[in-house]
Amino acid sequence: MVGETNLDRLLASMSPELVDGLFVFATLADGAVPAGLRPRMLFQEAEGTTLIVLKEEADASGLAYEFPCRMITLNVHSSLEAVGFLARITTALASHEMGVNPVSGFFHDHLFVPDGRELDALAVLKGFASGG
Repeated sequence: MVGETNLDRLLASMSPELVDGLFVFATLADGAVPAGLRPRMLFQEAEGTTLIVLKEEADASGLAYEFPCRMITLNVHSSLEAVGFLARITTALASHEMGVNPVSGFFHDHLFVPDGRELDALAVLKGFASGG
């Protein structure tokens, strides 16, 4: 199950897909995930546990959060050792005045972009496949 490492092939063959839902970032000091939350990501930091969850789940749990965002999955099996893939993408998005929070999973990379900028991000990402 080795992922792709060639940067040109990764960029040309990725198929960015907007995932349904509005996501938010939250943190828990004690790391205990409230019932009803199904985090998309959970990461333990020294200061607390970071969660990425659907906004509706955070609201229902009374969880404080920041950065309402949309998730874009880069449907290409990138290697965890691929060099420059996310750097190239985040640089392109930055040139369009767009912040992004990338997350790498075992199979795919995922981008969390500001709510309302998802179509702009998709246009930039699809430009890679067309050689732009």
